[in-house]
Amino acid sequence: MTDDHITTGSCRCGHVSIAVRGAPLMTFACHCTGCQRMTASAFSLSAMYPEAAVTVEGETVLGGMRGELQHHFCPGCLSWLFTTTPLMGPMVNVRSSMLDGGPAQEPAFIECWTSEKLPWAQTGAAHSYEGFPPQEEFGPLMAAYAEGRG
Repeated sequence: MTDDHITTGSCRCGHVSIAVRGAPLMTFACHCTGCQRMTASAFSLSAMYPEAAVTVEGETVLGGMRGELQHHFCPGCLSWLFTTTPLMGPMVNVRSSMLDGGPAQEPAFIECWTSEKLPWAQTGAAHSYEGFPPQEEFGPLMAAYAEGRG
């Protein structure tokens, strides 16, 4: 995937559309009970992009987490579209399944909050963390993900 390749997607009703440019910096699955409840599934899937690579058309509303982590939803169908947080810099974690093809077709590179994982849930992730990965590991993880995609 080239740096200028555009992948598009939308919420279920089409009110909010998303476009991402280039490959994600990393893909991951979160097994925390909050993600389980918000997705009504075993985990959430995300693809991390630099904020400048993400374009959102349509207004979103905040739901779920509204503090340092901000979960953005479509106000019409209430699909969980993406998460923003200053903790990882100017990054956007797009729900992979909102994109047409692309990252949702790949296994998660990392999985986090495995301490809350449902015992039968399997992701095929290359790296697992009982909680959230330490901040200092993000650089090496993103480099390893990029190398594996090369």
